[in-house]
Amino acid sequence: MAFLAPATALFQRELVRFGRQPSRIVSAAGSPLLFWLLIGSGLSGTFRLGGGGVSYLEYFFPGTVVLLVLFSAIFSTISVIEERQAGFLQGVLAAPVAPDAIVAGKVFGGAALAWAQGAVLVLLAPLAGSRLHLRSGAAALGVLALVAITLTATGFACAWRVSSTQGFHGIMNLLLVPMWLLSGAFFPLSGVPTWLLALAWANPMTYGVAAFRRLLQPQVGALADPFPSLLLPLVLTVLFAVAAWLLARLAVVRRREA
Repeated sequence: MAFLAPATALFQRELVRFGRQPSRIVSAAGSPLLFWLLIGSGLSGTFRLGGGGVSYLEYFFPGTVVLLVLFSAIFSTISVIEERQAGFLQGVLAAPVAPDAIVAGKVFGGAALAWAQGAVLVLLAPLAGSRLHLRSGAAALGVLALVAITLTATGFACAWRVSSTQGFHGIMNLLLVPMWLLSGAFFPLSGVPTWLLALAWANPMTYGVAAFRRLLQPQVGALADPFPSLLLPLVLTVLFAVAAWLLARLAVVRRREA
């Protein structure tokens, strides 16, 4: 109960904050959908993956879903800075609450909101030319949950150390947006220059995008990413989710010790 009660309270607080800020839904979902429609339509005429059998709208769809999760994770972790400025987090840190409970409540709350918005967008996959199957679709949503946890925990760890929302936005734009661009979400990794492929291999988000696309679009994923099978990106997606969680926990422990 010492873990569950505070974690549940922080989790529910994230849901309540989201319900009171409907503009977050518009801002988080609107930009990725506009990117998908405008960029996807503009590049469809020049995109040639699989001999031209895959349209760019179809290819770009999984990347759009991950971008939505990314934006939602950023918006949810901004609350860490706001709550610290309001004095709420100081009260949480002063209370006899385990660091894992704080991380669980904040990260799972933000990740659940990001995942739910991404899951709604997944239902639109047939509009992008992708067929949804029950088993692979459920597995894709599981991978999307891991991606949401990774991005939310990373944003949480950054927000915990940053003192202003302006600085947080700058770090997120410098860190997470380039990671998304280099993940294979925006362009296929097959046939790119060696130095760019090396950056993609070093990018944690590459494996989440690849695993998500392999489950949602098996044929497209086999053509677009450099991995021989689903196993490697799936295992690394799990490992990076655990690493991001530990990073968030370390940030809380250090602040409490200070």
